[in-house]
Amino acid sequence: MLHGIKRATLVFGERLMLTVFTYEKGAVMKLHKHPHEQASYIVNGRYRVKIGETERVMEEGDCYFVPANVEHSQVALERTISIDAFSPPREEYKDKQAQSVSSKNFLS
Repeated sequence: MLHGIKRATLVFGERLMLTVFTYEKGAVMKLHKHPHEQASYIVNGRYRVKIGETERVMEEGDCYFVPANVEHSQVALERTISIDAFSPPREEYKDKQAQSVSSKNFLS
């Protein structure tokens, strides 16, 4: 991944993906956008988030939403772990280690 940033895909289905990101202090996720909606929850740590023209410091327990195709970035003010959901799932994040369980198969 990017210098100082690690990602693991936890689980995904047809319309939703759950990932975990670890940012080392000072790591920068450069300004970018994608066609996926994104919801993020800060498990621990603190980083500065810019979404469109709005910039805020997010810390443990905070969450935020990024609409599809809106530019956003993060700068880790300390080591930070976030749980990020994407809809639809990001094809480039579909790891072989991630679990993809059909709800039909799981519930039967």
